[in-house]
Amino acid sequence: MRFQKLYSDAQGESHWEDIDVELEERNFAPPAKAIEVSRGERVKQTMFLRLKSGWDEPVHPTPVVQKLVCLSGKVRVTASDGEYRDIGPGDVWHMEDKHGKGHHTVVTSEEDFLSVIIQYE
Repeated sequence: MRFQKLYSDAQGESHWEDIDVELEERNFAPPAKAIEVSRGERVKQTMFLRLKSGWDEPVHPTPVVQKLVCLSGKVRVTASDGEYRDIGPGDVWHMEDKHGKGHHTVVTSEEDFLSVIIQYE
């Protein structure tokens, strides 16, 4: 299991990095059998987000550290260094590029882009 992290370096340039999620087998929901689960993360809030088909935003940094879990549709997210990632159903995008040049997002699917946002601050 992995997610895609977008972060800014000290010069404000945003970059992508693939992060592997470590899973550990443990009793998560007794009396059910042990399952593989990651460590928990404290969050501030969760919300649902829709970007309508054709939506194209100006370049900006993320306002807070957050994860986006895509439910349906697709977006293309381009870091300021020019590398892009296509985010689609089941993909997880972790945003940490709070300063600097930011990123550009455009909906590339004919359908709306639906997701869950998990904010950390």
